[in-house]
Amino acid sequence: MAQPARPPAGYPSQNGAGQQPYSNGPVQNQLMRSSDGQGYSPLVPGSYPHQTPVKVPPHQSSGQYNYSGSQNVSQLNNYQGPGQTLNRPPVAPFSGSPVQQTGPVPQVLLPAMQNSAAISSAGSFPPGASPPVLSNWQYSPTPVSQPVGSQTSHLAPVMGTGSAQPPSSLPGNTNPPGSYQYAASPGALPLQNTYMKPGSAPPPVTQPLAPLLHPPPRPPLGPPPVGGPPLVRPSTLIAGPPNTQSMLNSAANREGDATSAASDGSVVQNSYDAIEGGGLMASPHPPPAPPNLKMNRSVGYSYPALPPGYQNTSPPGAPGMQASALQYPDGSKHFHQPALGTNHLTASMSGLSLQQEGLRPVNLLQERNILPTTLLKAPIPNLHEDIQRLNCNPELFRCTLTNIPQTQALLNKAKLPLGLLLHPFKDLSQLPVVTSSTIVRCRSCRTYINPFVSFLDQRKWKCNLCYRVNDVPEEFMYNPVTRVYGETHKRPEVQNATIEFMAPSEYMLRPPQPPVYLFVFDVSHNAIETGYLNTVCQTLLDNLDLLPGNTRTKIGFITFDSTIHFYSLQEGLSQPQMLIVSDIEDVFIPMPENLLVNLNENKELIQDLLRTLPQMFTKSLETQSALGPALQAAFKLMSPTGGRISVFQTQLPSVGMGALKSREEPNQRATAKDIHLTPSTDFYKKLALDCSGQQVAVDLFLLSGQYSDLASLGCISRYSAGSVYYYQSYHHKHNPVQVEKLQKELKRYLTRKIGFEAVMRIRCTKGLSIHTFHGNFFVRSTDLLSLPNVNPDAGYAVQMSVEESLTDMQVVSFQSALLYTSSKGERRIRVHTMCLPVVTTLSDVYLGADVQAITGLLANMAVDRSVSATLSDARDALVNAVIDSLSAYRSSVLSIQQPGLTAPYSLRLFPLYVLALLKQKAFQTGTNTRLDERIFTMCQVKNQPLVYLMLMTHPSLYRVDNLTDEGALNINDRTIPQPPILQLSVEKLSRDGAYLMDAGSVMFLWIGKNCGQSFISQVLGVPNYGSIPQNMTHLPELETAESIRTIAFISWLREQRPFFPILYIIKDDSPLKSSFLQNMIEDRTESALSYYEFLLHIQQQVNK
Repeated sequence: MAQPARPPAGYPSQNGAGQQPYSNGPVQNQLMRSSDGQGYSPLVPGSYPHQTPVKVPPHQSSGQYNYSGSQNVSQLNNYQGPGQTLNRPPVAPFSGSPVQQTGPVPQVLLPAMQNSAAISSAGSFPPGASPPVLSNWQYSPTPVSQPVGSQTSHLAPVMGTGSAQPPSSLPGNTNPPGSYQYAASPGALPLQNTYMKPGSAPPPVTQPLAPLLHPPPRPPLGPPPVGGPPLVRPSTLIAGPPNTQSMLNSAANREGDATSAASDGSVVQNSYDAIEGGGLMASPHPPPAPPNLKMNRSVGYSYPALPPGYQNTSPPGAPGMQASALQYPDGSKHFHQPALGTNHLTASMSGLSLQQEGLRPVNLLQERNILPTTLLKAPIPNLHEDIQRLNCNPELFRCTLTNIPQTQALLNKAKLPLGLLLHPFKDLSQLPVVTSSTIVRCRSCRTYINPFVSFLDQRKWKCNLCYRVNDVPEEFMYNPVTRVYGETHKRPEVQNATIEFMAPSEYMLRPPQPPVYLFVFDVSHNAIETGYLNTVCQTLLDNLDLLPGNTRTKIGFITFDSTIHFYSLQEGLSQPQMLIVSDIEDVFIPMPENLLVNLNENKELIQDLLRTLPQMFTKSLETQSALGPALQAAFKLMSPTGGRISVFQTQLPSVGMGALKSREEPNQRATAKDIHLTPSTDFYKKLALDCSGQQVAVDLFLLSGQYSDLASLGCISRYSAGSVYYYQSYHHKHNPVQVEKLQKELKRYLTRKIGFEAVMRIRCTKGLSIHTFHGNFFVRSTDLLSLPNVNPDAGYAVQMSVEESLTDMQVVSFQSALLYTSSKGERRIRVHTMCLPVVTTLSDVYLGADVQAITGLLANMAVDRSVSATLSDARDALVNAVIDSLSAYRSSVLSIQQPGLTAPYSLRLFPLYVLALLKQKAFQTGTNTRLDERIFTMCQVKNQPLVYLMLMTHPSLYRVDNLTDEGALNINDRTIPQPPILQLSVEKLSRDGAYLMDAGSVMFLWIGKNCGQSFISQVLGVPNYGSIPQNMTHLPELETAESIRTIAFISWLREQRPFFPILYIIKDDSPLKSSFLQNMIEDRTESALSYYEFLLHIQQQVNK
């Protein structure tokens, strides 16, 4: 098969775009524009939002898939003028539930993509065939009985209208295998299904990314201090990486039109861009490119410009985890939709009293008890209640500033970063799913119709991003919920800020790919010694039937030491047949047709192989590791279809391509300079980009007690939209708690929902611009993220700027669209839309600051700064972010200068959270952090949803020896105590109590020396304090009220995340006590200031 063209060696700092070869950084201004249309991409296991260089699509190969004709990318710069009023008729109360539309819908004028793979009836059509015209809409929520990991989420309806445009190809499958009900019977009445279970609130919605205009270059960044705040603030800022250029054309353009001109004048196939519909403004006749791109604009002041590529956040929907149902508007409530015109908004908002509490000055040096006793919630935007009721759930889509500054000058003056944090594929308990042969989108910017558009009359709607007036398609006039003609404002698309579309054939470049899973195991002597293979093979055996997929699911296995071993699972064999390839310099695939086999048809052979694999290499003395050649072989095997590669590695690769040498010097860990945060080779990044071009994602499981150079190995996952798992010092006997952690997390990994061949685009209102992405992915064009696999546990972040003044705008909107192929073979588009008010004063900007989102975005930027500059620079930049914002507040907002250190109430936790970041393993100084551990923490920062990132940064501390039922939650007949959250300081501990610290991926239960005898006996099950074992990691299940309450509380905390936190029970003399105390953020440590000392340092700098 023809191999895809290999991208040039010097990739830009963003995933694949930029000139700093290795950092996953922000996407700078790119000269390319892709037309509106997100193409479809195959399977993608994890989702790492990194920018990767675009590859020219491979020529038609002997493989199964052919990409059809080329399309032109229209340029995205013809916005309709702003300032038009958005008046829409009042909306009648919304009743009933949306029904999936199956009526005739106009075909989108995008070329259908050819794909020879089998097409599942639910979501795809054969090449060239038009989608069937169905007479009725049927809107059907996913059955409640679905497995949690793959449920479709049903969100509360959001009022709004979207724009009619060609279907886009954004991935975003949420339904579990086999659980979709979308067929409509011709002639039958539409089904009336409610969006949500009665009495349940809609879950959070993940939002697709909004299109960028021309992203400005990274802002200059100010460095932070090592070992404590700097005495002198650095004066020079380091600019971010250069813009991604034409390197990103071909793949990115696929999401738009079929062919696009690269910046070098060559024509590149653009299938992905064409399908989803292009970037900011795509128009049928592209206007000339704007003359100046203002490449050197400083965006947002001196924050570290961080490349995209590490943010990994996981959603709360792991197997066994409860899908979240947030308290958001219920779809069945009746409400009157106000017009969203600017006049109306002005009038409605003038009557609202601003939440002045957010501006109340807080003297941080005097008010010590500022930490809330419950988890901090996202601020609510200051919008009319009828608009806010329709807004996107902040767990899916949130902005660092809920009041958007009208100008870049105002944003610069506030010294706060502007950006979005997304959790687009999060497990949702309820999600409206609509089937229709026409998806209504704006003809200019390709925005999907949403609750925040304006209906000028029954036949016209105005886009809320570019203000173009669009026609309402005839079939959109019929409301499937009420079965009434002419109620466009009541349709599900206009009632829900989060919605999923079943995409018609226009959103496919080829038939939807089958789910394909390839497992690659290290079987060197070191690997066998750890015993990991027994655990992994047994977990796979137990969950083989739960892998997401259908009758087309394929599976294969490769093992490697200094040679590569393939396993033929041909039908008719009595047992699996091993094929050994010893030439690792020129890897080839023996018998390719029998190495990836149908899971259902060959299940017995597969089970036989999994049972025998752990014993096959027990006597091996081979110590070498040929990871690079094994990955090359896996890529060749997977490239015809796409899919997910899961690699298990236990040591530093030592032979063949990609071999590495140790770079860790334990005595130099304390210095912030000269630590090796960048890759030592570009082999893994280049291979990841090849994988991304063929819709293959690679997930890395690193189980190692020795240095393995995760900085280099992690690139294989970062740029292919995969995930990284790290089990430090894994050993089945010496470290048994890691075995349980691997089992639980691997089960979640194997059974959670997955989206294949996905692309994501974020669009925003004209005048705003996105310029940097963070996460695991490759950026195909200026704003199109390639996600060969997308998973529900991945988060993303983007940085933004105000390119043009938002004068005459009362509100702005952001929309993310994720086009993906579900494990059932359906092409789906998940869309999230968020609306926020525009403000003109500095005090209003501070009033709407979301301190958690700001901290999350700064953490992403600091990771990029660490990689592109130094760790010391990143620390300095974090400290300066606090100094600058509090200085601006003091000088420009406070009318009366007060002694002490004053912060607005909305930012009262900002210094505490930044200090917590400085003490986190990613950014701390000192000799106790191993290099791979630091790199893994940076990977988590870049790829975790905000909720988990904040828990990892600032743990929660609870006293648990006096739990009561007062204020407890009742969930599924279980009573869950809700103790208050305590400050992270030793002064809050009492020797008479027991305290639980929840640090996200680990938990500590500290037992005081004088803890009550009843707790020790009735919860720990031992007679006295001295009898508590040193290595206790489990609580016994006792029939006592205290035991039931404690276990219920810990289990509830664990269920809300996709990873498994180990519980360590520690005493005063426990060796793990130092780890527990290290998380006491407010206390002084060897290398970092206490919270009070940090505030004094900030005060000294602010008062200069």
